[in-house]
Amino acid sequence: MTDYATVLTALHPDALWGMTDDDYATLVWDESNTAKKPTKAKLDAEWPKVKHAREKAAIEAQRRARYQVETDGLYFDAMREDTPSLAAWRAAVDQIKADLPYPEEPTA
Repeated sequence: MTDYATVLTALHPDALWGMTDDDYATLVWDESNTAKKPTKAKLDAEWPKVKHAREKAAIEAQRRARYQVETDGLYFDAMREDTPSLAAWRAAVDQIKADLPYPEEPTA
């Protein structure tokens, strides 16, 4: 099911509009917007791409948090030639990527 508010925000971040209960039938498009009111079909078609971008961004944020906690210290130690090697850092990064894979791209 399409999240119309999310798609509208992604496609027209500066547009003024209102909607009730995420129901396209209630979409009120402000006349000051430079873009024309998007059709329901257009928003439905864009939803898989917008959803994928949101999911990917969430994974990237989770990865960043884990990199900071789990791998940054290994990297800096490896650069200073301390105990952990660069191979340990690479293995930790690869594990995080395996634990948090990106979602599949939507099909056209």
